[in-house]
Amino acid sequence: MKRRDFISLMSGTALAWPLAARAQQTASPVVGFLNTQSAADSTQYIAGFRRGLSQTDFVEGSNVTVDYRWAEGQYDRMPGAAADLVKRGVAAILAAYFPAVLAAKAATSTTPIVFISGLDPVESGLVSSLNRPGGNLTGLSIYNASLVAKRLEQMHQLVPQANAIALLINPATPASHAMEIEATSAAKTFGLRLVLLRASAASDIDAAFATLPEERAGALIVAGDSFFESRFQKILALAAQYKIPASYSRREDTIAGGLMSYGANLAELYRQAGVYVGKILKGAKPADLPVEQATKVELVVNLKTARALGVEMPTAILVRADEVIE
Repeated sequence: MKRRDFISLMSGTALAWPLAARAQQTASPVVGFLNTQSAADSTQYIAGFRRGLSQTDFVEGSNVTVDYRWAEGQYDRMPGAAADLVKRGVAAILAAYFPAVLAAKAATSTTPIVFISGLDPVESGLVSSLNRPGGNLTGLSIYNASLVAKRLEQMHQLVPQANAIALLINPATPASHAMEIEATSAAKTFGLRLVLLRASAASDIDAAFATLPEERAGALIVAGDSFFESRFQKILALAAQYKIPASYSRREDTIAGGLMSYGANLAELYRQAGVYVGKILKGAKPADLPVEQATKVELVVNLKTARALGVEMPTAILVRADEVIE
């Protein structure tokens, strides 16, 4: 090899090494997005998550990549999806709702996990404490069980003549037991009979609604659950068919035609989760980020649906409503 060619070759190699190193250093981190719902039902939540990331200077498709995995209400998909994300070597995982959180926790003890959970994070064993989570998990908590009790009180105000109120829960969800306990206690307080309806398959939902007339339930509470949320159109249609006043956990259900809803602002929780993921990408440790609890709970009522059901919305509910749909 001629000396001039050798120098040229070595010069080119020397230039290539720094370029390769810079490319490796500036490669976008990948974040896993593990969710028990479906993409179609989560548009606003994805937007909230992206807003949170942008607040920490991360923009999806620019300097961060998000790998989305959806269960569409089929919780048995979560373990495989979580394991695959860990195998891919993601920098962090957002796990939304308890089945997804459990799957992520079982898949890794080192990859940072930011969760959104409806169970008490300490009692359920996710973290050692709210202020100092320890380990590789932190996130946001929505205690759905206590909200169920408040929703039962609201339905009692709405239909005071009803002697029985039904609660639709998914027994496959760990939070269902706590919801059942809270609802049973609240029903006793108001002298009501609680009708428990259980559904963990699509056919179970039809069967549950079919029992409402024979149980003489005057109102229905649909528990906050990804399985129900991925089938909310079906549930709304059945509520209209059986002419049953129903309470939901999400604003989106009321906007779509449900009678009323009382629950956390989920889009805001996803924004906060995005902020936490961004902080972790910048070097923060989950163990040092305190678990935050949902503080904003919204009451939304749909007067158009109330008129269709022949229900008069009490003033006590209207004055407390954060949003009234005419």
